[in-house]
Amino acid sequence: MSFNLLVESIDRSSFNYIVEEGNKDQPSRVYIEGPYMVAEKINKNKRYYVKEEMEIEVERYTNEMIQQQRAMGELNHPSTAEVDLERACHIVTELKNNGNEYIGRSKILSTPCGKIVENLIRDGVRVGMSTRSLGKLIEETGGINRVQDMKLVAVDCVADPSYTGAFVDGILESKQWICDCSGNFCEIYEGFENSIGTLPRKGSDQKIKDALQMFFKSL
Repeated sequence: MSFNLLVESIDRSSFNYIVEEGNKDQPSRVYIEGPYMVAEKINKNKRYYVKEEMEIEVERYTNEMIQQQRAMGELNHPSTAEVDLERACHIVTELKNNGNEYIGRSKILSTPCGKIVENLIRDGVRVGMSTRSLGKLIEETGGINRVQDMKLVAVDCVADPSYTGAFVDGILESKQWICDCSGNFCEIYEGFENSIGTLPRKGSDQKIKDALQMFFKSL
């Protein structure tokens, strides 16, 4: 079964911004905290997450990413299932359970994108956080989908997390992904397109057949 690239957002009014003043030995730091993830609640995308499954994924993300200081997020959502270091703007330092919510805390990085976020916050602009993850959509009654086998990719910083539906449905969530035998996620149709795009002009019939066979096996 294929995976969808999913983004979920919380109203930006729910986030707090903390500015820790620096001194001669340490520069000032800016932090964002608020509800990063919510379980057992149907969101505006008509999806919901089972609390037990979200707990397992948050534990994995905490152990593998947060505690290893690898839990970076980008400025705005990309259309990939990986984090581009050149676009990193913050790093998640905490993700704690509070009922059906997970309250996160992020430190704004001193990267170029991080400086953009920091200056926006200092100028009074309200930004928010939006999760980017892979998951299977299990259709239920009333057009509701339950997310299964969630894999949190990143928490991204966005200007308006309450307005993602049209952009996400049209671009991000149109892509599908599979988990290969090595545990890595790869896009289904882009791999097929790449195979076709590199074929020679002549004598490519068999190679096209091979590319098609590999594509259909991945479905």
